[in-house]
Amino acid sequence: MGERGNVDEILERLREFAANLYPEVVVDVEIVYGKLRIYLIDESFIDVWISRRLPNRYAIHWKRRHIDGTIYRWDNTPHEINRHIPTFPHHFHEGNDRVVNLSITLKVLKTRLRRL
Repeated sequence: MGERGNVDEILERLREFAANLYPEVVVDVEIVYGKLRIYLIDESFIDVWISRRLPNRYAIHWKRRHIDGTIYRWDNTPHEINRHIPTFPHHFHEGNDRVVNLSITLKVLKTRLRRL
């Protein structure tokens, strides 16, 4: 199976996971514009994007601008400005696009998602 098929399979598994594991906060889940979109009860949403062209490139973006003006994004786009971060290219945008911190680990991400 090609790279596209693998990404589609992963997104579908994540769709089922989000819908089944967090029904109290997940309103809807769909694959739109080649990414997984998870709609939450507070009317915010989380996008999960996996590159079909670049191996291992990803972004998880939680958009809350309408609630409190914030976004949270965990990604590995290799922006030169972030080269000083020890986890480069993996990094975490905390609150807005300009505040970039060390990437959180998958374990920490799971813990934070469970607290939602």
